[in-house]
Amino acid sequence: MTINDSIADMLTRIRNAGMARKPETSMPSSKILVAIARILKEEGYIEDFRVEERRPYPVLTIKLKYTRDRRHAIRELRRISKPGLRVYAGKDEIPRVRNGLGIAIVSTPQGVMSGHEARRRGIGGEVLCTVF
Repeated sequence: MTINDSIADMLTRIRNAGMARKPETSMPSSKILVAIARILKEEGYIEDFRVEERRPYPVLTIKLKYTRDRRHAIRELRRISKPGLRVYAGKDEIPRVRNGLGIAIVSTPQGVMSGHEARRRGIGGEVLCTVF
């Protein structure tokens, strides 16, 4: 099965697994999905992730994070830039999510990074998604 938008597929799998209270979710791996998972782990939205080399493709497994009262740590995942409508932002236009409580994930010429890291470095790029 081919997936046209692997980032949207990743976000949907995380969202669905969180609503179902699953401990982890798996998906086909790619470099950009691993970079997004790394940012989610650094920002504290997921516990961990791993890439397993399998045939015919590697698999990215994400271990989800829950609060003490078994609520999912991610309340909202939203895809911003889509294959049919790309959304780019300059260094001063990167969105602030919920007044700084959430993060935007941006693909820049220097790699995939969080919105506040891109603002700190003074670079813009494609706004992939927002997380709260």
